[in-house]
Amino acid sequence: MYKIGELARLANVSTDTVRYYEKQGMMGTGSRNPSGYRQYNEGDVQRLRFIRYAKSTGFTLDAIKELLSIRIDPLHHTCQESKSIVNERLAEVELKLQELNQMRESLQRLSAACCGSAHTSVSCSILEALEDGAGKVT
Repeated sequence: MYKIGELARLANVSTDTVRYYEKQGMMGTGSRNPSGYRQYNEGDVQRLRFIRYAKSTGFTLDAIKELLSIRIDPLHHTCQESKSIVNERLAEVELKLQELNQMRESLQRLSAACCGSAHTSVSCSILEALEDGAGKVT
């Protein structure tokens, strides 16, 4: 059995994070020992690691809750449900990557258009391009 600090250390999170996940209903609150301290078991460590890894993969807390419910009751769920959640997140990431690639290309064009010299910025091509482009943004 682990106290909250030990649980947090084993899962590489803070005790505040453990409490937050408890409040969100993603973690149990643990049983109390005779001294009143919360006690957690190995299952709690695994659950917290599951949450932490899912979070690092970019899942929202709602998606993690869904995945946890599938994990807790696997006989009443299908792999298709898990895959659907993953594919939804993957589509979001793909869209974000497209947006980031467009930003990178725009920044590369701005950088290439500028001579980068030490003269005043009265006729700076970057500032001019941003001003011209500002009227095109909807």
